[in-house]
Amino acid sequence: MPDPQTQATTQAQGERATLLILSGIQFCHVLDFMIMMPLGPFLISALGISTQEFAFLVASYSFSAAAAGVLMAPVVDRFERKRFLLAIFIAFAVATLMCGLAPSYALLLVARGLAGIFGGMMGAMVHTVVADAIPFERRAKATGYVATAFSVSSIAGVPLSLLLADALGWQAPFLLIALLSGGLVWFGHKALPEFRAHLHARQEGKAVRQMLRVAVEPNHLKAMLLTGLVIFGGFTVIPYITLYAIANAGIAADEIPMIYFLGGAATLVTGRLIGALADRLGKVRMFRVVAIGACVPVLLVTQVGAVPLVAWLAITTLFFVLVSGRMVPLLAIVGAAVKPQERGTFLSLNATVQSMAMGLASMVGGLFITQSADGLISGYGWVGLIAASFNVMAVLWVGRVKIRG
Repeated sequence: MPDPQTQATTQAQGERATLLILSGIQFCHVLDFMIMMPLGPFLISALGISTQEFAFLVASYSFSAAAAGVLMAPVVDRFERKRFLLAIFIAFAVATLMCGLAPSYALLLVARGLAGIFGGMMGAMVHTVVADAIPFERRAKATGYVATAFSVSSIAGVPLSLLLADALGWQAPFLLIALLSGGLVWFGHKALPEFRAHLHARQEGKAVRQMLRVAVEPNHLKAMLLTGLVIFGGFTVIPYITLYAIANAGIAADEIPMIYFLGGAATLVTGRLIGALADRLGKVRMFRVVAIGACVPVLLVTQVGAVPLVAWLAITTLFFVLVSGRMVPLLAIVGAAVKPQERGTFLSLNATVQSMAMGLASMVGGLFITQSADGLISGYGWVGLIAASFNVMAVLWVGRVKIRG
């Protein structure tokens, strides 16, 4: 009979390998999404497009990702997790390669839409596998580990991609992401275990009918509403930070990468810390603490005028830490709001809610923001108040979500 200590060591090593691969997959997905905004000047110049056409490029990813959740939800729980995830990852790599090879705006728009579809599916599947692979009592810490993909993207991915774009053209970042994705597909095929437990517990029936049953279950609706509230508590503000920093806070354009670098470096540490504390103190309690704390940088970043660079970096770093930190306990809570055999379907639907909320939140923020003839931004303070209000609503609502464990 195997020694219990040896079994525990083997299990821990397997979990670490799984989380490492999932973090790499999430890194490619996050970087592919994040890189579009700082690539704006390159794309506008190279393709001769307007700012409105560039906005369509950014929005196409989010709305395609939202559609992907609905497309995937009826079928995701009918497949073994590893093979399904890797198949989507291959499609994502091909779509991202198409972005790098697109010769025109129209083809790039199509390629971004395809990347959004498969990227949205991939993001949902990553969190599904985390929930399947890691017991609930350690799941927030594991979620924090995977969430470091955002930090690494900010610290290394975005700056490196901008350097490549400056040296080789706007296509280079997409080609790099496609290359990294190809390597991770091979690594995942070799190292990821198969996940079949949900197949044995799954109820037979028509896929669409099962999806609708999962969608309308009251606890699932509560969890999806919680996700929407959290997204509105951040993404009404996020798309306009760079614009406000340059126009109102007096930050130079070449100082913008420091925001990503410092914010990403901080979350690399705090994401895992928040996850560990959530496992120890309770996911709901930790979510409430971080979400209320996030109101402070949300209000500061939208209210301050011209400030020294050091002060602005302190505010935006706190913004990165707390606004992204809310997602660590949130994802653990949402992943535990559903039965394991329905988790893939539910998280696909939840990813749709998340993507739609991102698109709608950015549009709501834009309704309040105007730019005067002298370049100053007005109305951003109202956006901050709206975002803070949604954070408070999320704090009040989270207790209504039943955790199934």
